[in-house]
Amino acid sequence: MKNIFLLGATGSIGTQTLEVIEKEKYNLVGFSAGYNIKRTIEIIEKFKPKIVSIALEKDFLSLKELYPGIEIHHGDDGLVKVATFNNNDGLLVNAVVGSVGLIPTVEAIKVGKSICLANKETLVIAGDIITNLVKEYNVDMVPIDSEHSAIFQCLNGENRDEVEKIVITASGGAFRDKTRDELVGVSKKEALDHPNWAMGDKITIDSATMMNKGLEVIEAHHLFNIPFSKIETIIHYESIIHSMVEFIDGSVLAHLGLSDMTIPIAYALSYPNRIMSLKKLDFDNLSSLSFSKMDYGRFPLLKLAYEVGEMGGIMPCVMNAANEAAVELFLNEKISFLDIEKIVFNEVRSCENINNPTLDDIIRVDKEVYSSIILKNK
Repeated sequence: MKNIFLLGATGSIGTQTLEVIEKEKYNLVGFSAGYNIKRTIEIIEKFKPKIVSIALEKDFLSLKELYPGIEIHHGDDGLVKVATFNNNDGLLVNAVVGSVGLIPTVEAIKVGKSICLANKETLVIAGDIITNLVKEYNVDMVPIDSEHSAIFQCLNGENRDEVEKIVITASGGAFRDKTRDELVGVSKKEALDHPNWAMGDKITIDSATMMNKGLEVIEAHHLFNIPFSKIETIIHYESIIHSMVEFIDGSVLAHLGLSDMTIPIAYALSYPNRIMSLKKLDFDNLSSLSFSKMDYGRFPLLKLAYEVGEMGGIMPCVMNAANEAAVELFLNEKISFLDIEKIVFNEVRSCENINNPTLDDIIRVDKEVYSSIILKNK
């Protein structure tokens, strides 16, 4: 019986994680939720957790009345309370969206919890700090992102010195067949219409701009200690091959699977073992696998992510915070789709780098950049 602590239980990854927990009869000891109080109550009733955190204070007060026997918290502090509950007991699944996932991950590592990571921003904005903490406290960090899970599995048991490169596949998002000119005036509804995956709103927009792939490149650099020059991205329309690893002898290992996040989630939760799944590829009906070269002129935010990754320091944090703010503005229909790029580029170009930033530097810059952009575009 594995004990699971889940941050972001009402989101897309969180919901699918609950499916795996229920199927495998794992024990959901604690979870955090956002603003969906109805769904939060449903999860409490089904899984009977010991600790719960909710976003808003008013909902926190309601839950305390309803469930006096459960430890209830709220806000950012509540995320940390869930992440560190019972110290090193169990696994932390970090499925929240954005930089808010950083501090709970840090604190969970410090009490000795192993991490199943779906919150890519944690490694994007503080990769060096996180990887050093993982080594210092001797905990496992298993990726949940389908691409990084694929690379993780392809590298399992291999000599890292014999890796020629890793290849991260990208669906191309909702607008993969549109030219730059055709992106003018595209709607929120169109941007959220992903051809292959059912994901949360923020990550779906990031997929359409290709920022999601840029974040994944930086995340892969930290997860696998691979230089950016050995990380390649390629368009793969069917989203069947989730990533590949090429070795110095010319061999290529590829990870194939359905476009279903419960598969990498189940692998992360059961690692180093595998659990039975009824969701299998049907090769009889798989007619083709197609690829095309990545066009950085068409997807400039991906090129920017490589540049920012090479810069290091505080710049990945700046880029990520600017993107979080810009995507929020787009989802609230305050800016156009192409304005997302403009905002991110402007912020990165105007900020001065801080080499070897501390955790306090990262938290401060993240808040400053995000708040500044939101205020400018009210």
